[in-house]
Amino acid sequence: MIAEKLPHVVIIGAGFGGLQAARKLAKAPVRITLIDRQNYHLFQPLLYQIAIAGLVPSQIAYPIRTIFRGQKNLNFQMGEVTEVNLAERYVKLDGSVIAYDHLILAAGGQTNFFGLDSVERNGFDLKNVESAVQTRNHLLSAFESASREADADKRRALLTFVVVGAGPTGVETSGALAELIRHVMVKEYPAIDMNEARVLLLEAGPTVMPAYPDELRQSTQRLLTGKRVEVLLNAKLTDYNGERVTLADGTIIPAHTLIWTAGVKAAGLASKLGCGRQARAAW
Repeated sequence: MIAEKLPHVVIIGAGFGGLQAARKLAKAPVRITLIDRQNYHLFQPLLYQIAIAGLVPSQIAYPIRTIFRGQKNLNFQMGEVTEVNLAERYVKLDGSVIAYDHLILAAGGQTNFFGLDSVERNGFDLKNVESAVQTRNHLLSAFESASREADADKRRALLTFVVVGAGPTGVETSGALAELIRHVMVKEYPAIDMNEARVLLLEAGPTVMPAYPDELRQSTQRLLTGKRVEVLLNAKLTDYNGERVTLADGTIIPAHTLIWTAGVKAAGLASKLGCGRQARAAW
């Protein structure tokens, strides 16, 4: 069968869903166009390791063209889809138009700040390489600033790290950050009293890891406490201005770092098509 006559499958998104779909169709009588705004596949579960300087981006990002080098029925195009016309079956990609017979939308998700604009402006999230690197650079700068800060209150605020959302990402991030402080930064910055450093994990609900069995939730909280992570349950954040965290009960926490891991939602493209479905989140 002539290649141009084969059914054309367009896959938007080269995350886990997009890659799995493309691989499943490797031997199918179709031609595939895989589209992503980046030219690499990102292993998102390890973004927190980039944020704490435990890994470098190249260790969790792998070139898409290399992944599919041997798949003859697939063509990769880097770019951002700006429009999908379901009626006429085409997508617009950075000005060009690609027609399709079948469309697989695997565009993934984005951070959901639940309308907290101040957190979106002043906090950090872990959804892509850029945000993880930005978080890492901020954390390292906070220690540098603390090392030369004579004012005790300002120094403690620089050394207070707040993670919001006690799901898997929040638990991993806060635990890894606590270990970074106690095992690495204490050696790198001997002039800083690391007993002043605090890692707080805020959860709006009554328990960490709410989607998991009770035994695992309790074990997780014990593990975090052992790492000197301060777990604050039923602690709903209402505002963050870059220097102070404000909770619903009026509690103020001076902190120059807030990492938001409390929620995700469908990517904007899915929402535009009317098929977006907000992911479950505890916040």
